[in-house]
Formats: sequence, C-alpha cells, structure tokens
Amino acid sequence: MNGLMQWLLTPIGGAAHHEIAPWAFWHARLMVLAWAILLPLGVLVARFFKIMPGQDWPAVRDNKTWWHAHRVLQYGGMALMLAGIGLAWGNARGVSQAAAWHAILGWGVLGLGLMQLASAWARGSKGGPTDVRLRGDHYDMTPGRVAFESVHKAGGYAAILLSIATIVLGLVVTDAPRWMGLALALWWLLLASAFVVLQRQGRCIDTYQAIWGPGSGTAASRKRPVGWGIRRYTAAQWQRKFGQRHTPGRTPQR
Repeated sequence: MNGLMQWLLTPIGGAAHHEIAPWAFWHARLMVLAWAILLPLGVLVARFFKIMPGQDWPAVRDNKTWWHAHRVLQYGGMALMLAGIGLAWGNARGVSQAAAWHAILGWGVLGLGLMQLASAWARGSKGGPTDVRLRGDHYDMTPGRVAFESVHKAGGYAAILLSIATIVLGLVVTDAPRWMGLALALWWLLLASAFVVLQRQGRCIDTYQAIWGPGSGTAASRKRPVGWGIRRYTAAQWQRKFGQRHTPGRTPQR
C-alpha cells in the first residue's frame, strides 16, 4: 500500500518533488473544473435530459430544467476558463515543445468556447403556440436556426475533445502527480460511459418534440433533426419505452 501511494504521489516524470507556481496552480484547477467537469456535464444535460426522468411527456412538454442547468453549467464553465486564462496571461512561457502545444491548443479551446457563446446569442426567436406571434426561428426551423444548431452542436463536441488533449498536455507540462492523471482518466471514462448508456437508452430526443410534442403537424417538425443519434417518438412509443403514463383527464400543455 505504501508503495502504491508513493507511486501515485510521484510526478509523471519521476521527479522526487513537485513544485508549481501559484498562478499555474490556480490556472490548472480552474481549467480542469471548467473543461473536465462543468462544461461536459452541461453537454450531457442538453443532449439527454430535454425530457426529464418521470416527466409525463407529451402531456407535460417544454420542461426547462435542462435549459436552466445547461446555461448555468456552460456560463459558469466559460467564466472559470476566462479567469484561468487571465492567470496565465503574461506568466506562461513556452519553455518546452509540450508547453508550446499546450498554449496553441488552449487558444483553440478558447476560440471554440467563444464561438459557442456567439452562436447561442444568435440562435434566434423561439415561436410556437405559447408565443402570440406563433412564428419563430425555432418553431419554423429557419435556415438561421439550422445553422445555429449545426455550429453549436459540432463546436461543443469539438471543444470538449480538444480540451481533453489540452488538459493532458497541461499535466505533462506541470509534471503533475500521477494520481491527478489517473483521477481525470477515470472521470472521463465515467462521462463516456454515461454518454453511451444514455444514448443506447434512446434519451437523445429531438428538441422540437421535447418542446412541442410528437404531433405538432408543422412542416418544421417533419424536417430531419440536426445532429446524429437523435430520436423521435410517438406518445405510445415513449410510454412503452420509458414507462410514462398520461394522467387521466389531464389536458396536454400547449
């Protein structure tokens, strides 16, 4: 046991001691909290929890729990990322090839993150029966809305994947203790496993259906969802698969 603990506490490069500047210490922790924890969780919430467990869909539609959680996690993660960049600004020096690549990839992650924010602000109007105007970019699935979903989804996954490579390089650059790399690897494995399980369960449902139900009848509802692995259900299919039941006498929300 002592030997295992010693191995886990030893830096990746095998040095006897691990020392890191205070700015780098906090830069690393903020970035890991942002890109390894908050932002990936925000992606999982947005992909798999547009209909919450136990929700009586389609009698109960447009549950905004996922939307509020996604915004809090993504904005929180972006704020931590900007704080981490502020700590590195003027302090980081590319003294090795790994450090140089860490910086290059880090700027790429920042660019993708800012693109996510910009695309979210340009997502357009919602519309639908609860809007007095009825018409809306999302309800009508306008070209602008399709472009937003394409950029936002693809950019989000690309940012998460690039952040993993950036974090791994950061561990190498700082010669972090081995337990940190092992803990992150286990966490990423847990996230990947949750993704696979939820995807195989069929919980990645079309946002349009989650909001307006399976029988809206609009031309937009018949368009192919933007992205891969997205499912559509009839009310009966959803009830059979996930055990949901309509409440007798309940009027579906509009």
